[in-house]
Amino acid sequence: MSALIAVRGLRKAYQGHEAVRGLDLEVRAGQIVAILGPNGAGKTTTVEILEGLRNRDAGEVEVLGEDPQHAGGAWRARMGVVLQASQVPQLLTVKEALTKIAGYYPHPRPVADTIALVGLEAQADKRAGRLSGGQQRRLEVGLALIGDPELVFLDEPTTGFDPQARRDAWEVIDGLKALGKTVLLTTHYMEEAARLADRVVIIKDGVVVADAPPDELSAEHDATIAFTAPADTPWGDGRVVIRSTALVADLANVTAWALEHGYDLPDLEVNRPSLEDVYLELTR
Repeated sequence: MSALIAVRGLRKAYQGHEAVRGLDLEVRAGQIVAILGPNGAGKTTTVEILEGLRNRDAGEVEVLGEDPQHAGGAWRARMGVVLQASQVPQLLTVKEALTKIAGYYPHPRPVADTIALVGLEAQADKRAGRLSGGQQRRLEVGLALIGDPELVFLDEPTTGFDPQARRDAWEVIDGLKALGKTVLLTTHYMEEAARLADRVVIIKDGVVVADAPPDELSAEHDATIAFTAPADTPWGDGRVVIRSTALVADLANVTAWALEHGYDLPDLEVNRPSLEDVYLELTR
């Protein structure tokens, strides 16, 4: 796979405050990459630079083989962007809106196929202003896809969704991967990142502090073994928590000790860190 996004030493400051401080990032073709980070971490600034919406102060940036700071219309036509807050054409129907935007691209996707991809077949002839919030978000994704982009930016695409609408949106995003699209996703939902992303990039204070598949990020951090110690042990009827980097071996030692002394340990717990646990540890 080739890199569609390559960033080295990216820097951007506002009024003396450096929002992005030497950030490195790579996104390869066909991947879904989720960017996580607390507010003010530099996520939005980084993505806006990649989209060509904001100029950088320093560093090297290449997106789809070009420098976004100097790229033209043909380059932009190869991207689809769903902003965190955007506005669909309220008076047009779903079909009319997609047909209109399709006319701006040299090789657009078929309108009917795009409507089916985002799950709006039943609303195709409904005015956008009468769609539910989740349906309007689907239309926004459809408008970003109608040009048949190679690279799709999704900025917190499910913010404000109820659980069912969020899962419906996940199916749409999964569909992008099935089409061979490359997706850069920003989100505050850990479950969303774990569910969708091939790689998770965590940003704190303008730099990348973690970059790996979600499962690997969790595996790199300590698991815990916890139990309430019996009264006649050195712990004296207290809660014991063991941080473990070798979970199977440590658990075997605990259970062997309990069996040897006839302890039952009815509340024995074994926990592997979730993506949220790792995120909180790295950004605390």
